[in-house]
Amino acid sequence: MTNSTLVTEFLLEVFAETYELRLLLSVLFLLVYLGSLLGNLIIIIVTTVDQALNTPMYYFLRNLNLSILDVCYVSVTVPNACVNSLTGHRNISVLGCAAQIFLVFFCACVEILFLAVMAHDRYVAICKPLLYPVIMNHQVCVQMTLASLLSSLVVAGVHTVKTIQLSFCQSNLIPQFFCDIPSLLRLSCSDTFNNKLLILLSAIGISGSCFVLIAVSYIHILSTVLRVPVKGERGKAFSTCVPHIVVVSLFLTSGAYVYLRTPVTSEVVQEMTLSVLYSIVPPFLNPIIYCLRNKQIKEAVRKITLKIFFQS
Repeated sequence: MTNSTLVTEFLLEVFAETYELRLLLSVLFLLVYLGSLLGNLIIIIVTTVDQALNTPMYYFLRNLNLSILDVCYVSVTVPNACVNSLTGHRNISVLGCAAQIFLVFFCACVEILFLAVMAHDRYVAICKPLLYPVIMNHQVCVQMTLASLLSSLVVAGVHTVKTIQLSFCQSNLIPQFFCDIPSLLRLSCSDTFNNKLLILLSAIGISGSCFVLIAVSYIHILSTVLRVPVKGERGKAFSTCVPHIVVVSLFLTSGAYVYLRTPVTSEVVQEMTLSVLYSIVPPFLNPIIYCLRNKQIKEAVRKITLKIFFQS
């Protein structure tokens, strides 16, 4: 169709049909949201105040991946979805939908890029400890940060523009609690081949390459750890690596299924559940895996808490 977009606003899906179930799910998601905020704020404060944590690993934790980025990631979708479910206000403008698409896609791209960078950081620290200060110096950290931000900015911008340029002349009900590209492609009455091709290329170029880098890094890490004679040290390494691999796999597989599958009509509950797995669960679990299980972080939190307590 050659005419422009006929839909001026969209309707987002609520968590459930009955108000009681919507209330229960909204409270649950808000608790997860607050847990994500608390965990990531602790990381920001501790890694900023404690100079002993001035290493590349904590540089990435503090600046993007498990702090500001994860806070932004969950803040884009969860609060608005909970308010919509509780109040019944489901309307979102085309401009607001475009902003949500851009922010979600941008945060997801940066998230996977930083997960790959941090996996490489752990590989260098464990497998090449003597070269760690040379390979992962401050300049390299800044360059990787800027490269991740700029590439994600370009990719998210292109996807957003290509999606909003489509014509929506049929239903305006998005079967999702936030605006995402796959749901809008199914609503569009335009030719979406170029959009799907762009998603496939992005998945192969970004998600695929990052997954390979993460997998290779952890294969080398695990092979190195297995050669460590002390069983206690092996257990510590496995307890950190395995949860990270699980979260990365959950993030990538659920996102890949939603974005790359054949666009057929499916259950709304299934759509929303899969979206929760890649948009809400990783920001909640990342602080637990990377920091709250980390002795250095826990010791820093204890020192800062005691300092605040005695000063007051």
